[in-house]
Amino acid sequence: MARILFVCTGNTCRSPMAEAILKSKQLSGVEVKSAGVYAPNGADASVNAKIVLEENDISHDHRSSTLTKEAIDWATVVLTMTGSHKGLILSQYPDGAEKTFTLKEFAEESGSLDVADPFGGNTQIYREAFQEIQKSIERIIDKIR
Repeated sequence: MARILFVCTGNTCRSPMAEAILKSKQLSGVEVKSAGVYAPNGADASVNAKIVLEENDISHDHRSSTLTKEAIDWATVVLTMTGSHKGLILSQYPDGAEKTFTLKEFAEESGSLDVADPFGGNTQIYREAFQEIQKSIERIIDKIR
């Protein structure tokens, strides 16, 4: 059983989109959650994240959650949206070091390992973030099966 945890800052934009994208693949034996390093518990996904998910026929009922040790322990792989998220996890939860990667690092992509934060941006900025995340997820599906 693979348990994938996506992590971003507030758990309202990037990590919920990543969670929704991977869940939409309906991979057997794969569980998916998301959390934020500075997320409140219970916040809705951002309006533009929900719009972009709907445009792509992906439904996702999301409530934000704060990253916890329990979430790190639950995951078999922790995928962060940026190198700074990864660094924060490694400093707070060193036991999770061997299973924590940026999404793009895990997808073996070149160039920047960060997914740009669309927070506060227009719908087009969210579409670009969605496409960036979706491309990386397509690259990791075989790795997590």
